[in-house]
Amino acid sequence: MMDIRKVFSLAMLIIPWLTVPFLGKRSFFRFLPAASFINLFLSALSLIANKKKWWKNTNPLSPGSVDFIYFLGPYFVGTLWVFKLTYGKFSKYLLTNIVLDWINAFPFFSISQKIGLFKLKKMSNTMWFFMSVVLAIVIYGVQFLVELSFKQKGSQK
Repeated sequence: MMDIRKVFSLAMLIIPWLTVPFLGKRSFFRFLPAASFINLFLSALSLIANKKKWWKNTNPLSPGSVDFIYFLGPYFVGTLWVFKLTYGKFSKYLLTNIVLDWINAFPFFSISQKIGLFKLKKMSNTMWFFMSVVLAIVIYGVQFLVELSFKQKGSQK
């Protein structure tokens, strides 16, 4: 019988990707730079966080200090969806992120810790929540710059 941690991890990786075809090819590639940027940033942050003992990854499918299952599953795909549904309307984007970051920081992290996938140590759920909201604002800026650079290249033709 499969360990509940492995089942949860596999579901966390696979289920979000089942929704990607509904994003549309254009939206997927439009928002890919921002989603990739934040995942690269969080992966680097995870290396630092584990050394500083802010949190510990105990995911059996993503051994090591970076939880690639979480970053490549719900976080990556969720970023694409939030941008598709809210980009261009900053207040809607920010409100959506605040709600999703709260769900992530409190109920989701509690479940992940109870199952044994992840453990916050020197960082609180509240600190993670506020950091996530700030990162959402940062990646909105990244997406804005990406869009701006494409518009400038398009007008040069």
